[in-house]
Amino acid sequence: MSVKIRKGDTVRVIAGKDKDKEGKVLSVDVQKRKVIVEGVNMITKSVKPNAANQQGGIVNKEAPIDVSNVMYVEDGKVTRLGYTFDGDKKVRVSKKSGKTID
Repeated sequence: MSVKIRKGDTVRVIAGKDKDKEGKVLSVDVQKRKVIVEGVNMITKSVKPNAANQQGGIVNKEAPIDVSNVMYVEDGKVTRLGYTFDGDKKVRVSKKSGKTID
């Protein structure tokens, strides 16, 4: 099964501790079906000092959540996505409005 959510999409969390939060998708792992959403599912992580982070210490960062727990946001409302063919090109389509995405 393909993942219809892509990097840069605005999504809303529909299940879990961060339900109803919205954010931009930072990355997508297609094999594991996980997404990282900006400001959602925050964890604290201990980091050793390195060249990029001289100090080290405790860092807050986003953890991946399952793609089934997020929905695409279009005009402030959530919608499912589908695929259709525009000529010979496969494009994503909003199920609610029928508009093409991207």
